[in-house]
Amino acid sequence: MESLTFDSDDLDVTEDFLSHAYARMRIGSATPGSNRARIRRAGIPAVSVDELALDFEMSYSVTPLGRICLCVVHEGTVQDHGFHGVEDAFGPGDVVLFAPPDLPYSGRICNARYNITMLDPALLAQVAAGPDGPQPVRLTGHRPRSAAAARHLSHTITHLRDAVLSDPEIADQPLIAATAAQHLAASVLGAFPSTALPEPTAADRADAHSAVLRRALAYIDDHADQPVTVADIAAAAHVTVRAVQYAFRRHLDTTPLAQLRRVRLAHAHHELAAADPGSGVTVTAIAARWGFHHPGRFAALYRDTYRRAPHETLSDG
Repeated sequence: MESLTFDSDDLDVTEDFLSHAYARMRIGSATPGSNRARIRRAGIPAVSVDELALDFEMSYSVTPLGRICLCVVHEGTVQDHGFHGVEDAFGPGDVVLFAPPDLPYSGRICNARYNITMLDPALLAQVAAGPDGPQPVRLTGHRPRSAAAARHLSHTITHLRDAVLSDPEIADQPLIAATAAQHLAASVLGAFPSTALPEPTAADRADAHSAVLRRALAYIDDHADQPVTVADIAAAAHVTVRAVQYAFRRHLDTTPLAQLRRVRLAHAHHELAAADPGSGVTVTAIAARWGFHHPGRFAALYRDTYRRAPHETLSDG
């Protein structure tokens, strides 16, 4: 897990830090006196979430980041933000794409407290893999499709920050890191217009037969202990992501990732039942090993499935 903190009122030091933490940039201040900048980052492979607070008006000109860069404004404003013919201003509650990964951008941050979430563009391709495997996916708008989509994405980012990245022992679990990154990528695709094709085509529907489902289920069973994406499942079944999602919905009324969660829950159940309660093993540790980072949600899901609390299974082991 990656983490960093920064706190300085020296503009040159801040510019050097930002250039190393994001991309090469030039900054300036229109505020006499204090130029204090505070930044806190937590990250896992392919995803990072930063909280920033600038107690001054800072102009910025940034070279391409090479990553999807999302901004959620808490307080203050972002003014004159622009890239490649786009100019906009953002305020509290706004959720925006700062710029496509390959374009520079500039603007002014005015006494703001805000969140920057960055992710590898390859994650979008994995979530929206087509018939020829993962292909580049481009977001075609910098504002979400709707206020509801923006809220959902903001909640996803908050959950990632507070429930996963806040605890290094949780964030360092490979299954948790992979699942959290996929969830964020899916939320981004759900929020912004893009070149991805979310609905199954006629060919996808024709491919969604029982043999495809059997191959997908077998892959999930054999790889539940590894980081698995929907694209991996689709590739193992020799169909598109849309086709495998449609097959699960048509035949099982569920999704590939929900099935993966059920299989992992079963493995956690067996491990709890086989564990020696006197060895120091905990429900939380076993749950995290199988990709369940929230103890309360794991316990609720476990009770719904096995009609008892997980600690009762461990105690009887």
